[in-house]
Amino acid sequence: MNRTIRTLSLGELAVLIDWAEGEGWKPGLDDAAMFQAADPEGFIGAFVDNEMVAAISAVAYGHDFGFIGLYICRPDMRGKGHGKAVWAAGMNRLAGRTIGLDGVEEQQANYRSKGFEPVYETIRYSGRPVALHVGAEQSRLVTAQMMSDIISYDADCFPAPRRSFLQQWLQPPHRALAALTSRGMAGYAVARPCRSGFKVGPLFADDVQTALELLAELASACDGGDLHIDVPATQVVFIAALEAAGFAPTFSTTRMYKGPPPKLDGKRAFGVTTLELG
Repeated sequence: MNRTIRTLSLGELAVLIDWAEGEGWKPGLDDAAMFQAADPEGFIGAFVDNEMVAAISAVAYGHDFGFIGLYICRPDMRGKGHGKAVWAAGMNRLAGRTIGLDGVEEQQANYRSKGFEPVYETIRYSGRPVALHVGAEQSRLVTAQMMSDIISYDADCFPAPRRSFLQQWLQPPHRALAALTSRGMAGYAVARPCRSGFKVGPLFADDVQTALELLAELASACDGGDLHIDVPATQVVFIAALEAAGFAPTFSTTRMYKGPPPKLDGKRAFGVTTLELG
């Protein structure tokens, strides 16, 4: 067996996104190009006879933080060491950083054995909201003039700067809204079209009311399709409001870190950006 490990091209990353759809992960329609903007060298595959058999994302955010995701081995090639090979390559790429991942329950013991420790649970809520209240209508479509403020706001909610990623993530066909007050930026949210419905993330806001207003505006902008949002389980008031509005839990993961957990303003995080990139 002649196995090669190398960085994925954009087309190969698109294939990996298709694999994620097959796993039931509900990726976005334009995730390949958007994800690559975060770190063009951060997607690694194992190839046998020029065919991709396993892959992983190992996205570096600066010199201090990285994130593992999209860890998939092709079903017909499992049990042959290809998954272990891309895992090792991804971890080597992020060596020296705190590394995060979102692990499903059945894999958490495995990740613990590799040095990852759980920090909080994330619950995916899905549905067509029927009772979200739009309040002060402070939400506005994101414009180029808002980018510097959003990037600054994001830096308080995410473990590392990610300017290049956000400059892509906030563009159409994604729906991006910012909450503005007389004091300045109070939050922002993004919804991206998936093969079924829309995924919301990130949803960062100063308080629960602002988060709900942003979500209500996004629901209106998404033409009534199902919304899916990965919510930290610590946001109990926000979760209660989601359930009252018709959302139901459909999936859960646990955020785990190898290395010192990032120090963040967790109270502002109402929706994770993506389970693949953090």
